[in-house]
Amino acid sequence: MLTRTDSRPHGTQARARPRAVVIGSGFGGLAAAVRLSGKGYQVTVVEKLDAPGGRAYTYHQDGFVFDAGPTLITAPHIFEEVWEAGGGRLEDDVTLKPCDPFYKIRFNDGDVFTCSGDHQQMRAEVARIAPGDAAGFERYLEMSKEIYDVAFDKLAGQPFHSLAFTLANMADLVRLGGYWSVYQKVSQYFKDPKLRIAFSFHPLFIGGNPFSTTAFYCLIAHLERTFGVHYAVGGTGALVRGLVSLLERNGGALRCNSPVRRILTEGDRACGVELETGETLMADLVVSNVDPATTYGKFLGHRKRKRWTDRKIAAADYSMSLFVWYFGTDRTYEDIDHHSIVLGPRYKGLLEDIFDQHHVADDFSLYLHRPTAHDKTLAPEGCDTFYVLSPVPNLSSGTDWTTLAEPYRQRIQDRLEETMMPGLSGHIVSSHLLTPQDFLDRYGSFQGAAFGMQPKLFQSAWFRPHNRSEEVQNLYMVGAGTHPGAGVPSVLMSAKVVSDLIPAADELAGALDGLNA
Repeated sequence: MLTRTDSRPHGTQARARPRAVVIGSGFGGLAAAVRLSGKGYQVTVVEKLDAPGGRAYTYHQDGFVFDAGPTLITAPHIFEEVWEAGGGRLEDDVTLKPCDPFYKIRFNDGDVFTCSGDHQQMRAEVARIAPGDAAGFERYLEMSKEIYDVAFDKLAGQPFHSLAFTLANMADLVRLGGYWSVYQKVSQYFKDPKLRIAFSFHPLFIGGNPFSTTAFYCLIAHLERTFGVHYAVGGTGALVRGLVSLLERNGGALRCNSPVRRILTEGDRACGVELETGETLMADLVVSNVDPATTYGKFLGHRKRKRWTDRKIAAADYSMSLFVWYFGTDRTYEDIDHHSIVLGPRYKGLLEDIFDQHHVADDFSLYLHRPTAHDKTLAPEGCDTFYVLSPVPNLSSGTDWTTLAEPYRQRIQDRLEETMMPGLSGHIVSSHLLTPQDFLDRYGSFQGAAFGMQPKLFQSAWFRPHNRSEEVQNLYMVGAGTHPGAGVPSVLMSAKVVSDLIPAADELAGALDGLNA
């Protein structure tokens, strides 16, 4: 029988709303919490850290504001849907503005490819680098839309809990060439090496190797072109704050500094959580926004598991991790855009080092984020806020980041000085580091992998940890580690899948009455 707690006075017949506990306050957890609050549940979100956001945590340091994780908003309508499900309006809490251009890609030879939503400008950029690839560019966009229409628009919001459902959609998935890698698919349309890089690197935003990630992720080109790339005024943290505010307006609660020790079960049903303090929070259902490997291996480690055993968890292929350097400068760099990709001398070889050899290479490719290009409130007057991200192997590499972190940061600083920011070392006034060890310690990411399991064909859809737990009833998964995968749009879609699987609160209350009759 489910355990239900409420706050009704003894001796009364008033029914309290069914309760849900959400573990983790990343975008997936908060979106699920808001959606459930909109369906009538009394929702409590428990967060390990001292503030909400998970990977979208915000650091405040020396007058600078640093968004810890996601910085590109590519599908604002999905945020709008979350707010609507919670009975609110996105524009009442957050202002989103478009970035133009989307981002710039700096190749190792200094050539710069500018990505934007303007079709003619993009075609001209392609033709500037390789005139013979202009026709391939047009065909690539058509292919990207076709994949988007099926893999994202049709299937991303559907639960892949049934192998029969998966097989029923297999014809479409095979027709779209999901057995190809992103790089292989891109190479069918572009001959020039630079363009093959420019149109294939996107899986790195979701933890995948372009040479092994399923070609379904070619849909990102259409996603960007259709909805644009946006930023949140006040930083990505403004979205986190807005979601928390909407949840609290609906009667929900956020409890920070509340790490979970285990998920409580009664028979084969989840019935709450036990915090590391020993406190228990009973509930009618539990939603985990924590990496499924950690959810099953740690929070349900006391139970015998049918599918996600420790052995199966360890045998999966996990994403790379990230080394992120947040820094503030006492001057501005007006020639640097909001988003820049700074490529190193190698592409495939570097990815092999990261994903296959689990080796921290001497060279690297970087993502440079300058939010003050559009929002001066994120730094003191006359200053700039930055973060620079380097993909690195997860902790299976055996790297001791306590000793490597500062030398690695120095190498990144040297690279930025060589390429885009001459004299940088003389203008740094604030600095903070995030390493793969932090992804393990702060976020509970298995092996310190920043995005959960790699988005390979046989680690996607039905093969990924399901949104409704295969191990325990009334336990649900949201976030990068479950279907449909990593990236802000997919994480938000995972919350929609979970919400659609869970009945409205009054329906559940009626079912509970039937069980308890």
